[in-house]
Amino acid sequence: MNITAAMVKQLREMTGAGVMACKNALVETDGDFDKAIDVLREKGQATAVKKASRIAAEGIAKVAADGNTAVVVEVNSETDFVAKNATFQEFVQSVAEKALASDTEKADGEDVAAVLGMQDELTEKIATIGEKLSIRRFEKVTGDCVASYIHAGGKIGVLVAAAGASDDATKEALTNVAMQIAAMNPQYIGRSDIASEELTKLKDITLESALNDPFTLPKPILNGLIEKAVNDKVWSDSDIAIYEEKKSNMNYLPNFLSEDAKPQLAGLAIADKENISANKIFSGLVEGRVSKQLKEICLLDQVYVKAEDGKQSVAKYLESVNKDVKITKFVRFEVGEGIEKKEEDFAAEVAKQMGN
Repeated sequence: MNITAAMVKQLREMTGAGVMACKNALVETDGDFDKAIDVLREKGQATAVKKASRIAAEGIAKVAADGNTAVVVEVNSETDFVAKNATFQEFVQSVAEKALASDTEKADGEDVAAVLGMQDELTEKIATIGEKLSIRRFEKVTGDCVASYIHAGGKIGVLVAAAGASDDATKEALTNVAMQIAAMNPQYIGRSDIASEELTKLKDITLESALNDPFTLPKPILNGLIEKAVNDKVWSDSDIAIYEEKKSNMNYLPNFLSEDAKPQLAGLAIADKENISANKIFSGLVEGRVSKQLKEICLLDQVYVKAEDGKQSVAKYLESVNKDVKITKFVRFEVGEGIEKKEEDFAAEVAKQMGN
């Protein structure tokens, strides 16, 4: 019987086995799918199909480099025990080397194994190790100087690329910055990398958050809101009485008011949003909070974790090493991020195994 590519594809989708394994099984069984599946199971090559519904959220990240190009990959397993297994780690390293040699700069999702031509190898490792494994993603960086850092035995993998210099001091500095990225998880290189729409959204959220937390507003604005809450009877009589008693020390007032008082005050602030937003003191407060958030999410604005004075920014640190160095890209993979992990009840599982 002539075995077509469509038949091989269908059997592969049914079993998760590799292309050649599926073709050979169909040839051996003269195109009988049921018998071909049995052949694959007997050879341990259809193990993947039984594990496809499991969740693989553990695993490790590894890097590979060649000159001024490097890649970081994430390969997942079901358990941390397997992630520490030498066979698994060797497989992940081979994935990194294949990714480095590929023409693809970035891949993420179910097709990564196919992109790397490693579906058969993945299936073999699933059968050998006995857990669901997944080649989840990889990404490359290229620059005049490239550095990498692997944290916590592979739980976080980081790459950094820079332009402008490639000496040993720059390499060391970029390695330190890679450690910074692993620890502080910035989202952008600098403020200029944030889209205007996203920056506007950040400012709007910060403004709304400030209005919804009235006791952190500048005192003139807070006092005006409280005066309105009292005079217009927005607050209950008991809250007004508490205010009259505690107003000499406003710092402790929120501790004595009812649960309704603060939301009522926030409602007044939101209703007067236009006037409050025009207040220079309030605008300064919002800008200050936005700036603080930007310092947390922008790498160059972050305080360098090894700064001796506890104040030096990453930008200033790099400048002190070489004024010509400019970070062009970074990648940070944290194993399992974004994957919903299954909650295991080990006591129940043991009881089930014991027949209780």
